[in-house]
Amino acid sequence: MATNHPLWQPSSAQIEASPMTDFVRFCGARAGSPFNDYDSFHQWSITERGAFWDAVWDHCGVVGEKGSTALTDHGHMTEARFFPEAQLNFAENLLKETGSGDALVFRGEDKVSYRWSWDELHQTVSRLQQAMAAMGISAGDRVAAMMPNMPETYALMLAVTSLGAIWSSCSPDFGEQGVLDRFGQIGPKLFIACDAYWYNGKKQDVADKVRTVSAKLNVPVLIVHYAGEADVLASSLADGRTFAQFTAPFAAKTVEFTRMPFSHPVYILFSSGTTGVPKCIVHSAGGTLIQHLKEHAFHCGLKKGDKLFYFTTCGWMMWNWLASGLAIGATLCLFDGSPFYPDGNVLFDFAQDEKFAVFGTSAKYIDAVRKGGFVPKNTHDLSSLRLLTSTGSPLSPEGFDFVYEGIKPDVHLASISGGTDIVSCFVLGNPLKAVWEGEIQGPGLGMAVDVWNDDGQPVKGEKGELVCTKAFPSMPVMFWNDEGGAKYRAAYFERFDNIWCHGDFAEWTAHGGLVIHGRSDATLNPGGVRIGTAEIYNQVEQLPEVIEAICIGQDWDDDVRVILFVRTAEGVAFDEELIKKIKTKIRTGASPRHVPAKVIQVADIPRTKSGKIVELAVREVVHGRPVKNKEALANPEALELFAGLDELKS
Repeated sequence: MATNHPLWQPSSAQIEASPMTDFVRFCGARAGSPFNDYDSFHQWSITERGAFWDAVWDHCGVVGEKGSTALTDHGHMTEARFFPEAQLNFAENLLKETGSGDALVFRGEDKVSYRWSWDELHQTVSRLQQAMAAMGISAGDRVAAMMPNMPETYALMLAVTSLGAIWSSCSPDFGEQGVLDRFGQIGPKLFIACDAYWYNGKKQDVADKVRTVSAKLNVPVLIVHYAGEADVLASSLADGRTFAQFTAPFAAKTVEFTRMPFSHPVYILFSSGTTGVPKCIVHSAGGTLIQHLKEHAFHCGLKKGDKLFYFTTCGWMMWNWLASGLAIGATLCLFDGSPFYPDGNVLFDFAQDEKFAVFGTSAKYIDAVRKGGFVPKNTHDLSSLRLLTSTGSPLSPEGFDFVYEGIKPDVHLASISGGTDIVSCFVLGNPLKAVWEGEIQGPGLGMAVDVWNDDGQPVKGEKGELVCTKAFPSMPVMFWNDEGGAKYRAAYFERFDNIWCHGDFAEWTAHGGLVIHGRSDATLNPGGVRIGTAEIYNQVEQLPEVIEAICIGQDWDDDVRVILFVRTAEGVAFDEELIKKIKTKIRTGASPRHVPAKVIQVADIPRTKSGKIVELAVREVVHGRPVKNKEALANPEALELFAGLDELKS
């Protein structure tokens, strides 16, 4: 049941000290009159986007030549150009800091722990840059990495982007075909991989996978030592070398930066690929940088010297988001491995030891901590923790409550949502506003976010499509291998003419916040009524008997019926009594229309590498249709549990 009071409210002192407040005043002075409140400031940021993004550039101290024009936008959203005359380098902006202070602090489960200063980071980037330039890597070339979330990965990315080349990464738990489905499309000039990695206390060998992938990519390979034998693996490759061998000929010197246009590509990210070969989404250096600066500096209140943590792998856009924290001068805290090894305290131990200011994670992780019976507020000193962010899937109202009851009563909780498509957020936290149970606080500055119904009309207080009605800097430059841009336009602009349709099923709240009800392509339509899957999960996952659930619509009798699959806790009897309890919980907590026609127990639920459950893939299996790209899944064998079920034949 929703609370009628905020879970958190900033104090007047917190509001006064917030970098957001400072920026609102900065923009007010530029605009010639102060802003009366945040909402009027946000409105200005989308009506005067040129002036707004120009102010972000100046206030955040972007390094580069800005040019005289902040925005040209006279036609289709895809034709808008931000800072069309600007020249900058992405890595130059992330490497503004120098000195002996920590730039990167790393833990690889309980096996590996080390830290790099800003000076060490600069020196490593310099040597890598010289080695890459010597092998002919230059502006526009692609470098692909299958790496853990470790300091060397950041140095490699910075060396690549310092040259104007394009970085693309995935995590080492990807299957062989999953790696090739991604990197095979972009023609990299260099392939980078670790020798092994740790997960759940065990060493995970990748040697055979690296040999197969590198042979098919047919490019030089750089092997980074982590958990295995880099020398042995590198020497077994046709054109392999270790990180140490690669950098040995070069002495560290001042890093050189190749400045490129604002829209020059910096990253290639990939869609999850669960319905076909992943889309190769190309993001610009300038757009990524300025969007992340805005989110870090103002929405997150991140300051120089703050400890910033996100639990992510190199195959999720939150890795790219985390990396940009360097541009603020923050210290990045990196973790690689299982967040529950040796137990569920491991990330909170890290937070306590390093005094995180910002702790970022997924909604699934928060729920797992809650269901695991952990109460970090009683076991850890989290006094330095100011902001906790959650993304990946909608955070349930119970998840919101648990953060305040079990983690920290006075933390700013920001549920955030955006995606790989924009390498950033549409909706996120706001340090000047209250946090309400189950709600994302509001749209990002400069983001003309709205909710539209099927007729293309804006709606309040009812569910619809999340859209963005004006261009923004972190829109993709293009999709790789998409001559003419047809796939790009089909992905975002097919539903509404010249309006970005993101594919989220959303709703404005009375507080000016948003609720995401799930992906709109996974929306259920029993009897023609649209139901978001998150509405069902929010109810059923409150039950202690249910670990997690996945919900789909099954075509049945010229309509659609709701099917709920549940994974139950160990020792729980799955019987008619539990099914009745589940249905009652959904009926009373959501509505009778949400009640599934069938509740079926399964041993596992398929998910992507970043932990998102894959409703569309399950729906395909249930209907006897092939799933085109199982390599995108962390546990593809789980799909077999949904095939040919007798329960779904009647």
